[in-house]
Amino acid sequence: MTTSDSEPGADSVSGAEPLPSASAELSARARAVLALERRSWAGPGAKERAIREELGMSPVRYFQLLNALIEDERALREDPVTVNRLRRLKEERRGRR
Repeated sequence: MTTSDSEPGADSVSGAEPLPSASAELSARARAVLALERRSWAGPGAKERAIREELGMSPVRYFQLLNALIEDERALREDPVTVNRLRRLKEERRGRR
């Protein structure tokens, strides 16, 4: 068992197992994804580099996790400003299609 397996909410963004109950907290990894998403980026490639260096994952995986996370009500409770901003952006993109 890894440390992320023992954290409440560890599966919330892993995609490996069902989501825990709504009362569980977000995992440290999920909070790290939200924290990275709150930041602004100086230029092209800076965000992708930070994803690889700070989170140790590919940008593709990061965005898969982020998309699942913005639908999670626990993420909304944790960081409503960021989650609502991302939800609005997602809806705008969907509307343009």
